[in-house]
Amino acid sequence: MRAARRAAESSAGAVSGGQRAMTGPLVHYANLVSDLAVDLSEDGALRTWAEQAPREVWLLHPGDVLVSPVEIGEEFLAYACALTGVPRASLGVVADPGAFGAAAARSGPHPAVAAVRGAAGARPPAAVLPTALDASAVALARGLGVPVHPYATADDAEAALEVTRLLNTKAGFREAGRELGMRMPDGRVCRRGGVAAAVAEMLRAHGEVVVKPDRSAGGHGMLFLSAAAGPWAARGLGAVGGERGLWVVEERIDAARSVSVQMETGPDGPRTLFTGEMRTVEGAFAGYAAPLPEASAGLGAVLEEWGGALGRYLAERGYAGPFGLDAMVSADGVPYAGESNVRRTATTTPQAMAARLAAAGGCGERAWATGRVRAEPGLRFGAAVARLRAEGLAYDPARCEGVVLYAAAPAEGAAWRYAVLAADLAGALEYEERLHAAWAPAG
Repeated sequence: MRAARRAAESSAGAVSGGQRAMTGPLVHYANLVSDLAVDLSEDGALRTWAEQAPREVWLLHPGDVLVSPVEIGEEFLAYACALTGVPRASLGVVADPGAFGAAAARSGPHPAVAAVRGAAGARPPAAVLPTALDASAVALARGLGVPVHPYATADDAEAALEVTRLLNTKAGFREAGRELGMRMPDGRVCRRGGVAAAVAEMLRAHGEVVVKPDRSAGGHGMLFLSAAAGPWAARGLGAVGGERGLWVVEERIDAARSVSVQMETGPDGPRTLFTGEMRTVEGAFAGYAAPLPEASAGLGAVLEEWGGALGRYLAERGYAGPFGLDAMVSADGVPYAGESNVRRTATTTPQAMAARLAAAGGCGERAWATGRVRAEPGLRFGAAVARLRAEGLAYDPARCEGVVLYAAAPAEGAAWRYAVLAADLAGALEYEERLHAAWAPAG
């Protein structure tokens, strides 16, 4: 608790909602390649997540430096800077894929320190703002001689690593959730060797179960099993975590909706940033829409109650910063807590972007949604923006609504990540429908 209190006394608060009060440039450390989410041996998942790093461009202010595990295309940078009003020349960008894997895999000096200093130039950074608080973020801050935002020192941030790591695991969240009185699916935590027995027991009790690696994000490594398919003997169980790795076997909730609350916490207690509804495909995150409609006010209140309890739990153990809590809602409207993500998530950056663009346009709060859309192969970023403009879908700063390509051009064969902004959710969803209709493959 002492570490979090010192953090608040020395910092003007977390970077959120498009606003920041901290003085001096920040080093935005897009450490999506982090062992907080999965084992570092999970190369495929880490590469996929790393491709989302360009979205952090929307958080940059003049003088800031972005450290990314992938290259940031100049077309995308120019596009984002034009919408945020930040001069491209004022920004430093360090794209160093090797530095992320090396920093996450071993202790010691961060290999990107010299490159960050060079990119910062004559304006030394005030702090490191990581996507997730992990050992590599602390190492980068120490190498630069600055704190990890919003902590007072790198030592204070390091003191919060244990609870951060624990609450980014499925087993850690189940333990904390039960202690805090959240409604949770029936479940068992076991080592790899005990998964088959736990599955058999849970299938007899519930008929359908979900098998989750202890450390997993975005649905990676999850299995959905049914008693109707017959006995299961650990077929398809991923290598995540090795022989001693933990797994969670839970009853499968027939979820009509998947929702979340995003908050930040510290010594002054938790604060709600926003609530919304997740789009999922077989448990994997596929997009988001915010805010929750007014008809879901009761559900939002439950999310905030559970999130508030978790925020206090984190703060009491020294954590300060962003976190999210996901929940499933059954067909009869009963919410069940699912997991916590103690980091900046796939929703926090688009929300901050939406708030920032609305403020720049002098508009009120915007509703927004994110998703993916496919286009013809080989479409370049500049051509995609031109296409949106020609179709009347591109974001209009004067009206604070439209489609934003918020994560750069996708890898070959992948879909484009977009955000849609409008005065209300119905308007945002209308833009989304028009986008998918216009970009649908011919034939």
